Amino acid sequence: MRFRKALFVAGALAAIAAPPVAAQPAREPIRVIFDTDMWGDIDDVLALAMLHALQDRGEARLLAVTSSTDDPSTTTFIDALDTFYGHGDIPVGLIRDGVTARQTIGHFPSFFMSKGYTEALSGAVNPDGSLVFPRTLKKGEAAPDAVALLRKTLAAQPDGSVVIIQVGFSTNLARLLESKADRTSPLDGMSLVRRKVRLLSVMAGAYADRQGRPLQTGTPEFNLELDVPSAQIGASMRIKGSTVDRLYGYARNHPVSAAYHYADPIYRKKDTPPGVLHDHATYDLTSVLYAIRPDDGYFSLSAPGQINVLPDGSSRFVARPDGAHRYLMMDDAQRARALEAMTLLASEPPRREGGDGH
Repeated sequence: MRFRKALFVAGALAAIAAPPVAAQPAREPIRVIFDTDMWGDIDDVLALAMLHALQDRGEARLLAVTSSTDDPSTTTFIDALDTFYGHGDIPVGLIRDGVTARQTIGHFPSFFMSKGYTEALSGAVNPDGSLVFPRTLKKGEAAPDAVALLRKTLAAQPDGSVVIIQVGFSTNLARLLESKADRTSPLDGMSLVRRKVRLLSVMAGAYADRQGRPLQTGTPEFNLELDVPSAQIGASMRIKGSTVDRLYGYARNHPVSAAYHYADPIYRKKDTPPGVLHDHATYDLTSVLYAIRPDDGYFSLSAPGQINVLPDGSSRFVARPDGAHRYLMMDDAQRARALEAMTLLASEPPRREGGDGH
């Protein structure tokens, strides 16, 4: 399955080998940077909605969101979603000279729409000319450079305190690691990540089948294949499309529901009943769930090892006692619990003023 994804986690980063960092106090929200290729696939928007719910619950603190899709509409839509959830002050960064939406379409012309939901919805207006989804960022082009924002955000955080959730292309993270010392920090990118990041949760690759058996051969995966030089579970859990209108019906105009409806024609299958939305895979949501609730038993971890990305965009996991990487595994009971938790969190109403309909 070409679009299959899995999640791997690394203590700081592969090849960084950061020293162990003491766990944060249980009552302190986990400091999160969310790096996304939001544009066409809607698991990104569901995952970001989850993070806002977790922030409202006091479990997470979203420090910044960076777009790894080189399209200004991604930042305006992200800002609109943040604003809807009452967190419009979260900074949003945009990659420049990265993977573009047009490259995405060209790579899989039969799969993606000619216009992503970020473009269609961030520019949507009411009859009176006002934005359907209000935002504070007027133009996406005005968003700060993603790597500059990453450096600034990390430099301001306590050592060993940040979790990076990467659910898109690896370009931003690769450029962060290659960055040089600047006014923000005297540390180069590798040293800055070593000092500030305690966990990297990445949605990419495929390492085991549904029964947990290691895969002997890999298949190029979308996020890796479009930016192989930088890159070096969720298919079995699907949000029920039949529940979307009910779950998000508390708001007259909901950005998550609107994105789901907009992308529905692309993801429908032959067996999807007429008049019912498709069931959508929860790839990126699993990355968020593990990163924020690693000890809640939703997943099991593989043995330590090393993950390498091959030139064709596939990846390999090799078990090693001193390895910094692990991938997630789950049984049927965990799968049911995780799907329920992700569905409820992704659809939880905002607790702060800002959601339409409150």
